[in-house]
Formats: sequence, structure tokens, C-alpha cells
Amino acid sequence: MTETSRDARADALLDVVQEDSNRRLKIFLGAAPGVGKTYSMLSAARELKRQGVDVVVGLVETHGRVETAALLEGLEILPRLTLHYQGREFTEFDVDAALARKPAILLVDELAHRNVPGTRHERRWQDIAELLDAGIEVYTALNVQHLESLNDQVRRITGITVRETVPDAFLDRARDIVLVDLPPRELIGRLRQGKVYVPETAAAALDAFFSPTNLGALRELAVDTVAGHVDSDLREHMLARGSAMPVRRRVLAAIDGYSQSEYLVRIVRRIAERRGAPWSVVFVDTGATLDSARRERIDTAMRLARRLGGDATVLRGHSIADELLVHADREGVGQIILGRTRERLLARMIGRSLTQQLLRRGAHLELTIIATPAERVRARKRLRLTPTRGHRSEYVFATVVTALAIAAAFVADRYLSVANLALIFLTAVMTVAVRTRMAVAVYTAILCFIGYNFFFAPPRYTLAISNPDDVLAVTLFLLVALICSRLATRLASQVESLRAAHDYSHTLLTLGQRLAASPDAEGVREVGAGALAHGLRCEAAILSRDVEHHLQVSANSSRTLSMTTQDMAAAEWCEQHAEPAGRFTDTLNAARCWMLPLGTDDRRLGVAALHFENGSSPDIERRSLALAMVQDIGQALERARLASELEGARVQGETERLRNALLSSVSHDLRSPLASMIGSAGTLSSYWDQLPAGERQELLGAILGEGQRLDRYIQNLLDMTRLGHGTLKLNRDWTDAAEIVASAITRLRKLFPELRVDTILPDETVLLFVHPALIEQALFNILENAARFSPPGDAVRVIVRVAGDRLFIDVVDRGPGIPEDERARIFDMFYSVARGDRAPQGTGLGLAICRGMIGAHGGSVEALPGEGVGTTIRISLPLPTPP
Repeated sequence: MTETSRDARADALLDVVQEDSNRRLKIFLGAAPGVGKTYSMLSAARELKRQGVDVVVGLVETHGRVETAALLEGLEILPRLTLHYQGREFTEFDVDAALARKPAILLVDELAHRNVPGTRHERRWQDIAELLDAGIEVYTALNVQHLESLNDQVRRITGITVRETVPDAFLDRARDIVLVDLPPRELIGRLRQGKVYVPETAAAALDAFFSPTNLGALRELAVDTVAGHVDSDLREHMLARGSAMPVRRRVLAAIDGYSQSEYLVRIVRRIAERRGAPWSVVFVDTGATLDSARRERIDTAMRLARRLGGDATVLRGHSIADELLVHADREGVGQIILGRTRERLLARMIGRSLTQQLLRRGAHLELTIIATPAERVRARKRLRLTPTRGHRSEYVFATVVTALAIAAAFVADRYLSVANLALIFLTAVMTVAVRTRMAVAVYTAILCFIGYNFFFAPPRYTLAISNPDDVLAVTLFLLVALICSRLATRLASQVESLRAAHDYSHTLLTLGQRLAASPDAEGVREVGAGALAHGLRCEAAILSRDVEHHLQVSANSSRTLSMTTQDMAAAEWCEQHAEPAGRFTDTLNAARCWMLPLGTDDRRLGVAALHFENGSSPDIERRSLALAMVQDIGQALERARLASELEGARVQGETERLRNALLSSVSHDLRSPLASMIGSAGTLSSYWDQLPAGERQELLGAILGEGQRLDRYIQNLLDMTRLGHGTLKLNRDWTDAAEIVASAITRLRKLFPELRVDTILPDETVLLFVHPALIEQALFNILENAARFSPPGDAVRVIVRVAGDRLFIDVVDRGPGIPEDERARIFDMFYSVARGDRAPQGTGLGLAICRGMIGAHGGSVEALPGEGVGTTIRISLPLPTPP
């Protein structure tokens, strides 16, 4: 066994294990009502209850059958939810009660049931899907005619259109499908005995649905359905065991928006299911104008494909065959399914029909053509020349243009002597081709051909042509007109397609640029709501959770858009399950807005609410654009969230660094003076009598000095706290700058008695309007910093001078100096540098406090290089006008 095969087998085995652990659904499938599905389900539940399993009945419909009702005895039954609708009272399955009870196994009957409006979901299978997602194992019952992919077949067999359907993809979640079968004659007998319906209903059912032929056909469908799922499970387990499996190739259905599109979707689903292959549905948009009915059919078919578990894609290009072949090569498509909707005789004759192009160029593909009798009848009707009522104005326009061309040709022929009148008619054909459809352009070409032949080709005013050269000219004119009309129509279609693609790309590009410029999540939401409203031509809002985790509107494109109770319920569901809800969906569709989730399953970032006027459903292009825009907005919100978390982490790291520095500083600068004071006080307490008076005085002086040092440190901490909280008050007064300098130097001499301080003061008195104590404290901090690092015997210089409207105080020392790249950072708290108050004996706060105090007065502090060596700290203060 090769390494690749071992890896494939391991992946398959892992998939099987994961699917077995995730599948919690058991379906009792029958061909028709009355075969005993509910009875079999209850019998299985009673056996599990006897074995000690926690089994609860969520909802079971007995339909008055005594045998079925007897099986409910001894089983816990959840109460039903009571609803009022159109003046009547109804009871439905209570999803919230089941989620709160959360049994090991829950019985919920009638999988295809449609819920009463006002409940959370439109269909019961959606209720069960929520239970499965919550980890609850569910037993349920289903009749085969309710499968979505079999809807057309059931209608052909029974003549009845089944309205309540279940997507076939939902059956893929089933771990077990139990076929409950009963021969048609026995079922008819039970029906006549009143064990299926009441006698009045039973009689009508025997004549309509419960015929032996219908039951036999439905029975075969049920067996095929179960066999298909058994084959699928068998293939998975064989692959997990390493057995050889055929290559899976994708099956593709190409729809055109006509009435058989949904039929094609169901056909491709069944073919792909039998082959065990993935499948998808595509529509090629060539840029041609589509009427609203055709767009709606395309949208409906695409939604059906997604419900049935397939992919739905819109391709854009002028050639349908080219786009299908490129897509098939890119996605690994092995079979293309087409519907035969229109018969184009001319296209078939020249080999340009879609089928012929695919057969000629797609040799590696399997091509399947699906036709229905109804479509063939409609196709023949389309071949008639009578234009439809909706396009009558186009043919009138073509006729008027042709008449104008004939008139212009008469004028040119009589008065202008134009040599080639065919150019006038070619211009008319081109004008019509650019403005209308291909069929109208061909109609114009034929009219121009007849007009040119009748009025201008000799002999005139007859359709006969006498000159052989004129026969060739008229024939060539018709061919050229047809070719030009085809090219012009194609060009117009391409322009329309490019315009739509440009609008799509431009909208997304504009949204991306505006989102990139948004500074935070709030800005992203405002930009997103506005862009959604402008790009989709609707009212838009974005909902997010507040600090109390309540979902509320955080951005709104229109003040008139308000959220109703149904809207908020749909938004809650959409945000919780990361799936669309509300209008145009099957979940809480009573809401006015279409709810789209922002974010992913792992990270939910809110909900986008879209409200379209008059409840009109957006076409497939607007839906695609909405999903793309919502995805971009979600990614922008995720980026904003990550940026916010990164900034928070940075601030937290900076705070942690400052906290550690503060703790380190406090541990050193508080303990050092305290240890000295405690030691001196202890010595005095123990040896007061033995110590000479001089030593006692020295110890007392040490206590006093360390206490003053501790007081300065605490004062610095308090000042820094006041500066940080903005509570430092300035009690301004007029004072002489020389007095502030003298007071600071006097305080400095008490700490450094032997330090020499040289001062240079202005000749005239300089008055400042400041808080004197704060300026003195700031200058003292700088002087103390300089004194600690001045070499012994060298003086510290203080230079006071006036320059313009500012006062400069320079403190110059001859210490080791500060590197140039660190001069701007020495004023940061706790910045580590081996000089100044950042030295081991410093607090790391002196210069930071100095900058804060001077800055509070409108001044500044900066570090400059010294006079040859050392450092100059310059204080700059504004000079007010003296009183």
C-alpha cells in the first residue's frame, strides 16, 4: 500500500468516525400515510425506555389511532406551544422546551410539517436541525412524496402537487433510515377500515391518492431512496477500509431561466445522488436583458439548488459554450445536463447551437439533454412570427427606423446621387441591433432587404431583379445585414454585461476603500450601513451587541428604518447560528428585513439588516452583491477587533512595565531610607546612655535626613499622580525668577553642602506669573539630578536669560553626559539609563515630574549637550505682560 493510499484511507476513516459522531438523526421512511411509521417509531422508543435510555416525546400525531395512542403510555410528553393565528388557536412543537429538557432521544413526528406563522422556523425539519445542532438525538417520520427532489415525479405519478417538502440534503444528516413498508392492498384495507383517515376523507383518498398504481410507484421511490443512502454509506465505509472506488466527477446542470429550470435542478440532484458525485447548477449571464419573470425563475432555481445540497454559480461571458467548458475544466465536471427549451433552426443549420458546440469541443464530457413535453409545445409557439405583447414596442421601433431609412434612401437617390444606397439600410439595421434584441434586428434586416429590392433594385416597384449583379448585391446586403445585426447585438450584450460587472466591482472597491479608512469598529459599521443602502438600493442597518450583550442597532442608513419584534427575533437567530434569517429565507420569514450574519461561526460580529421597498425580492445579482459586501464588512470588523485587541495588549504591556518599574523603585527607594532610619533609631534606643553626645546627634541627623529623603520621594509620587489625573492645581502669583532660583539652590545646599553652584542672572528683574512652589520643585529636581553626577570639585552652573517672550533657565553639569538617542526619553517615567535620577539611588520620577510641572505652565524641558562635556537641562517658560 502506497503512502498516498494510506493517507486517503486515514482521511476517509476519520471522516466516517466524525460523521458517525455528528449524525444523531433516525428517520422512519414510508411510501404513504398509514404504513406504520409512527407506530414503529414509538415501538423503538419504548424498547429504549425499557433499557434505561432517556426518551422523551416532543410531538407525536396519533390521528385517532387507538393502537398508536396506547404506545404513548409511560413515555414523558413535552407540552405543546399554543399559538393564535387568524382568530384560531393552534398547537405546535415547542423547540425551546425541548432544548431546555435536552433528553438523550427526542421523538418529533411529521418531518415535512409546515409550522403556523409566528413560530421560529417555517418548517419542522428546521426545528429538528436546531435540535441536532444542540446535541439531541432525534427520531422522526417522513413520507417519500415529501422529498424535494421527487416533487415532480410524485406530481406525474399521482397528479397531486405536494406543498410540504424536505430538502434531500437534510437526509444526509441521518445516521439511520428505516424503511417502513406495507403492501398496497393491505394499506388500502387499513384505509377502508378507518385506521388511516376518517371514513369521509378515506373515500376521497381511495379515489385520488391511494390507488394501487400510485402506491406501487411511491413504494418503488421509497425503496430507491433508502437504497441510495445505503449505497452512499457503503461507499464511505469501503473507502475507509481501503477498497477501490471509482473517481468522483462533478455533475453540472446549465439552466437558462425558463420554466424547466427547477425541473433540471431536481434531475441533476437525483443523477448526482445515484453516482455519489458532487453537483452544481450554473447560469451563464451573457449581458442580455432579462425580464423580471425569468430573473425570478433563475433565483428560485438557485435557491432550490442550495436547499438540495448543491452549489449555485452565475458565470458571465458572451459565449455560453465557452463559459461552460472553462468552468467544467476548472471544477472537474464530468457530465453536463442541458434542457432543450428553444429550437433554433438557423443555429442548427450552421452548427452554432449550444448542443453542437459542446459536442464538438467537449469530447471529454458526457452530455445529457433533458426535454419535457410542455417545453416542446412552448418552443413551437415561440417559432411563430407574431411578436409577444411585451415586445411589440420593439417591432414598432424597428418598423419606424426602416421607414425612415427608405425615406432617406429616396432623398439620397434623387437629390444627392449616392452611389451605394445599401449603406443607409445597413445603418438602420445597426441602429436597431444596438437598441433591441437579435430577433428584432433580423426582422429589421428582412424589412430593409425587401425595401431595398422593391424600391431601388431595377426593375423598381417589384420584387423581381433583372440584373444578375443586382441579385448578388441584394443577397450580399441581406447577409451583411444579418451578420452586422448579430455582431451589434453581441456587442451590446457584452457592454451590458461589462457594465454590470463594473458596477459590481466598483461597489466592492468603493466599500473596501471606505472600510480601510475607518478608524474603528463603530466607523466600519457606519460605513457598511451606508454602502449597503447605496449599493443595494434599500434601507440598511447593522446590529451589534452592547456592553450588556443585548443586540441593538449600532448603525442605520435611514432614520425611518426601525426594528420590529419579528426583526429582532430574526436578528437574534441569525447572529446566534451565523445563517441568514428573516425575509426571503425559511427562518422567521415574517420579519420585514433580510438578516445576514457578520463574521463566522467562531467569531460573531453582528447582523446586517436589509429592508427592500414594498417587500420586493432582490434578484440574484443583488443577492450576490449583498453577500459579498456583508463578507467585506465582517472582515473589516474582524480587523478592527484585532487592532483593538492589539492596542489593548500594547497598553497592558506598557502598564505592566510601568507597574514593575514602580514596584522596583518603591522597593528600593522606600526600604533604603526606612532601613537607615530604623537602624539609627534602634541604636539610639538600645545604647542611648553609652553613646557620646556627638554620636547621638549624628544618628539623629541621619534619621532626619533619611526622613526628608523619604518625604521627597513620597511627594514626587503624589505630584506624579496629580499630574496623571489632571488634579494638580496652579495657584499662580507674580514672583521674581531670581528668587525661585535662589530658593531651589538653598534647598540643594542642605543635601550637598560642599557642592559649588555658580549662577548667572539677568541684570534686570524678571517677573513670572506662575505657581512658585511647583517651579521651584521642578528646578530643584533638575539641580539634584545634576549634583549627583557632577565630579567632585566641579561646579554646577545655573544660567538665567531672557530671549524674546520666553525665559530660559539652563542647568549645566560636567558629568558623564547622556547619549543623543536617549535625551528625549529621559523625561519618561522609570526610563532606565545609568545617569541622573535613573541611577540606582534615584527614583526615576524627578525629571518626569519636572516636565509635567513645567508643561502645566505652558513651558517645556529639554536635554541638550553640555559645554564640551556633561549635560545641559533647559527650562523654557513664557513671559507674561507685567501688571
